[in-house]
Amino acid sequence: MSKERKKITPSDDHCPVKASLNILGGKWSLIILYQINERVIRYGELKRAIPGISEKMLIQELNNLVKNGLVNKKAYPEIPPRVEYTLTKSGYKTLPIIEALAVFGEENLL
Repeated sequence: MSKERKKITPSDDHCPVKASLNILGGKWSLIILYQINERVIRYGELKRAIPGISEKMLIQELNNLVKNGLVNKKAYPEIPPRVEYTLTKSGYKTLPIIEALAVFGEENLL
């Protein structure tokens, strides 16, 4: 029985892993996607769900996720402003990746 070896390509501009990391590689990106998950979440709730993230960093990461098409942002013209976040179809595709990382993390907590 012969085992076919997977071809590993150079990590250049055409590398799929590099492309994925460019989209998901922010320190907080996966945690934000994990917290949004399958729900509609408001900014304040998201901020409370991620201790340690600064307001500036949360806004920056959310803007990047919106720009990369992983998160939808819906702002309501109210005072005070109400903003809600949900995952896009592409955002939902990250959930199995995040789940695999969560399992790995649980198995390797130090």
